[in-house]
Amino acid sequence: MNVYHGSNVIVKFPDIKHSFRPLDFGKGFYVTAVKEQAERWAIRKADICGTDKAVITVYKMMEDLNGLTCKYFEEDLAEWIDFVCKCRDEEKDYLQYDLIRGKVANDKVFRVVDMYHSGIWDKERALKEIKVYPDYDQIAFISQRAINQLLYYESFYEVKI
Repeated sequence: MNVYHGSNVIVKFPDIKHSFRPLDFGKGFYVTAVKEQAERWAIRKADICGTDKAVITVYKMMEDLNGLTCKYFEEDLAEWIDFVCKCRDEEKDYLQYDLIRGKVANDKVFRVVDMYHSGIWDKERALKEIKVYPDYDQIAFISQRAINQLLYYESFYEVKI
C-alpha cells in the first residue's frame, strides 16, 4: 500500500527523532493513505514554516507486522477520543505501541476533541459531532523499528500552494 507524508521537505529517511510534540497518537512519524489529506498537511506545514514549498513524500508500506505491537482504532470512537486526549496531555500510554492507526482529528474534529477535552461537551455529544465529518486516516510510527520494517521510500512530488 502507498502512504504519504506531507511536509515542506523531502523525507527519504524518516525517523522519530524529529517529532517535537505529541500529536493525536503521541510523538512519532505520521503518514496517511489519503493523498489529498497529505497534500493539505504539506500546504499547512509550508505555511507554518513560512516557505513556498509543499512536498509529499510517497512510501510503500509493507504489511509484515511481525514482532510489532500495533493499535488500531477502527469504529470505536469512544476509545479513540480518550486516547487522543491522553496524548494531548502528554501521557505516555502510546509508547507501548510501535504503530498506531486510526481517524485523524482534522480541523473540525480537532475542535470537537477540544470541547470534550475541556469538559464543555460530554463524550456522547462529542461522539455525535465527530460522526458527521468525513473519515481521514493517520498512521503513527512510534518506534524506529516500525519505520525500518515497514516503510520504503518511493518518490516525492511538490504541491502547488
